Amino acid sequence: MSLMSEYLKLARRMLFVVLWGLVAPGSAFAAGNALQEEVAGLYDKSLEQLFKHFHANPELSFVEVKTAARMAEELSALGYDVHTGIARTGVVALLRNGAGPLVMMRADMDGLPVKERSGLPYASQVMQENLEGQRFPVMHACGHDVHITSLIGTAQIMAAHKETWSGTLMLIAQPAEEWKDSGAAAMRAAGIWERFGTPDFALGFHVAADIEAGKLFASRGAAYSAVDSLDIVVPGIGAHGASPHRGRDPIVIGAQIVMALQTIVAREVSPREPAVVTVGVFRAGNKRNVIGEEARLELTVRSDSGQTRTQLLAAIERIAVNIGRAGGLPESQLPYIELKGGVPVTENNADMASQVLKAWADELGEEIIAVYEREGMGGEDFPFFTQEPLIPSVYFSVGGTPLARVAAFETQGQSLPSHHSPLFQVEPRPAVISGILGTVIALRSLMQNREIVDD
Repeated sequence: MSLMSEYLKLARRMLFVVLWGLVAPGSAFAAGNALQEEVAGLYDKSLEQLFKHFHANPELSFVEVKTAARMAEELSALGYDVHTGIARTGVVALLRNGAGPLVMMRADMDGLPVKERSGLPYASQVMQENLEGQRFPVMHACGHDVHITSLIGTAQIMAAHKETWSGTLMLIAQPAEEWKDSGAAAMRAAGIWERFGTPDFALGFHVAADIEAGKLFASRGAAYSAVDSLDIVVPGIGAHGASPHRGRDPIVIGAQIVMALQTIVAREVSPREPAVVTVGVFRAGNKRNVIGEEARLELTVRSDSGQTRTQLLAAIERIAVNIGRAGGLPESQLPYIELKGGVPVTENNADMASQVLKAWADELGEEIIAVYEREGMGGEDFPFFTQEPLIPSVYFSVGGTPLARVAAFETQGQSLPSHHSPLFQVEPRPAVISGILGTVIALRSLMQNREIVDD
């Protein structure tokens, strides 16, 4: 398909969103409280135990065998057409309900190699081998247990109220969001769009420890940053430490590179444009009186736009190569870059985000929407689902921490434990309930009982 055809298709999709937003009734339910009561009852009846099961039994990336089996079992029991074993453990579940758009909702399944110290009565005691045969304690230290529990709740509500929406719902339980090789990219490589259809719209969410439990938030721009992992390899010319003039010291050259890299964000990127260049590891040398033959710098690079991403990577290479030249390295031994992987910017479609925010406010009241501004530049592999072809998408946030818990830590002069901490925990009831509410309302706003014209 030509680039022009892709843009025309995208334009038509968004025209549908805008026009339907103007004519759609205010709510898919008679009252917002009815939906809230239904979801709360569902949580108390079955989802609380399901969440505790997932939290106590986490699995590492690409080996989420039992988690995937439970997801498939729950979705099959609800009447979904379930497909398993995609990119090892991925699950795709389809519910067809007449004419209308194909809308995707994704939840990631994997835990982290972290020993849990949350003190919860259902804390994980699991040990598991990862894909490479290394054995680790495992913990849901990033809230993916909230995501998959909410996906099952969403599946239940959507299946129970098919009269309020039209189209095809695609639910994805994704492996390996936390792994170096993206589970989202692996599912795309496995041909899910070719097998099941390319979605017209895509949704996903992440529980957020720094948002009040039960609140919802959606950015009209970048929801998460692009992340690039790369190494700078600095060759050297070995020599005795007592005769440094006979060699070229990669440690000195590497140190100069580290310091010069700090000028990229400070002096090359616009001060109003988010960007991070962090050298997290500096490896070099084996003995105090030996000038070695290599130093290696390991970097994480963060950006919120494709243009800035390209600028940062080009500047890093320029600085590394030319400091190598300035340090006297021959042209055949200049520093070079090894890319270790990365994810693009998770960019929300502004019109679609506005529609979702309005649907939440209309259904649940303005107070459900959090006032929130990202402080860090975390990344997500969700955009591997939504790029090439470009799919209008919204990746939103669900609050996971009660204000009283935040205040308790502040009183002790401590920061709230972050995602990936062994002390990480969320309040599951409001988080799961709002995860379901936010998803269901967003889906209904995109899947009203109207036909969408296809190609």
